[in-house]
Amino acid sequence: MLKIQLMATVAVAAVMLLTSGLHASISAMLGGSAVLIGASVAAYIAKRGANNEDPTAILVNLLKAEAVKIMMIIILLIIVFKVYKQLVPFALIAGLAAAALFSGAALSKLKV
Repeated sequence: MLKIQLMATVAVAAVMLLTSGLHASISAMLGGSAVLIGASVAAYIAKRGANNEDPTAILVNLLKAEAVKIMMIIILLIIVFKVYKQLVPFALIAGLAAAALFSGAALSKLKV
């Protein structure tokens, strides 16, 4: 599902490039990349508990993964806001939303 998130982000970035210019396209990619990186880290954390059979431990592990994903996204977005001076907020949110729509689906495909 990370591929689908990436494709959605690239599609939004392409639309932003055509409609609003280069900085909007970069902003959309940065927004989507924050979600992609967060989802990748969360998937790694969720896979660590793949061999556990206790339902409580599995749930706790998935909640940890989701918390880490949210924290990663927040931290990366703060960095983007601080570093990228030509940021286009609407494009960033559009890229973030496009990738986030598939974020839950990416974790649900794990066999945990």
